[in-house]
Amino acid sequence: MRAYQVDSTEGIKAIKQIETETPTPKGKEILVRMKACSLNYRDTLITLGGYVRNDVRPIIPLSDGAGEVVSVGDEVTQFKAGDRVIGNFFQHWVDGNIDDKGLNSALGGAIDGVLADYFILQEDCTVKIPNHLSYSEAATLPCAATTAWHALVHVGSIKAGDTILLLGTGGVSIFGLQLAKAKGATVIITSSSDEKLARAKALGADHTINYKTSPDWEEEVLKLTNGQGVDNVLEVGGAGTFEKSVASAKVNGTVSVIGILSGLENPTISLMTIFNLLRIQGIYVGSTSMLTQLTEFMTEQNLTPVIDKTFSFSDAQEAYEYMALAKHFGKVVIEAN
Repeated sequence: MRAYQVDSTEGIKAIKQIETETPTPKGKEILVRMKACSLNYRDTLITLGGYVRNDVRPIIPLSDGAGEVVSVGDEVTQFKAGDRVIGNFFQHWVDGNIDDKGLNSALGGAIDGVLADYFILQEDCTVKIPNHLSYSEAATLPCAATTAWHALVHVGSIKAGDTILLLGTGGVSIFGLQLAKAKGATVIITSSSDEKLARAKALGADHTINYKTSPDWEEEVLKLTNGQGVDNVLEVGGAGTFEKSVASAKVNGTVSVIGILSGLENPTISLMTIFNLLRIQGIYVGSTSMLTQLTEFMTEQNLTPVIDKTFSFSDAQEAYEYMALAKHFGKVVIEAN
């Protein structure tokens, strides 16, 4: 079969197409024919050797794939050939708290991922695709959408009337926007692009802030919330935005720490964080149970992911290059060809 492999730390040049054996499912494994997969910021870091966890190489990259079941191992009972499925980001995190085994089962990082003609999933970490979603739409759910669900629902216990702050217009933030609005929350979103902010507004964002023209955007957040701050910040920026996110949260609020777009260097944190009773919660994607809950909610609400651009399998490197430009709004998808 065809596959891509990351075999060095040279960046996008490290992604090379190879020919390898099609895997055979055993026990509780499922063999899936890839129909579509999607990129996350994590995937660009892996090509540079800069990902915090699971930096194994050579590795077949990408965590987010959707496809059709081709065959199953002799212990599989829940799936059959022809089923449309996606795999959870962690192939050994079903429910509850994650452990070391779970952390070392990340697709495209610790174990081979989905950027191949065929890939293997574990039965108990596989989820059926909602009927209203295409393969390309479903391929965007395992990482970014599940991360947003984890932060907003599992940790944030979001409810109607809450105010949510989203940073930027990448995959996690746009899913956060869709989910938060479906839950009845007020949403504030930031970007350096007025065009992207207009698109976010069209998707339901209540307030927008251009952080380029308003560099002290945390003050704008406080103005928009009558000095109170927000209930939950989906903090995807990292060290460069963390202190501002903390300043944007209300008393008893939550800062859901998700991304490292601006680096990992230790930020300066005011001790007022403690006195405001803030919860600083690390979010690392989510369990299969969370992914299942997400797909059920998306079916109930008839939500569809926002796809910015689609590439063919043979143009995977071009998809990476486009992702690295950070000009996308929503998700970047690679389709089988």
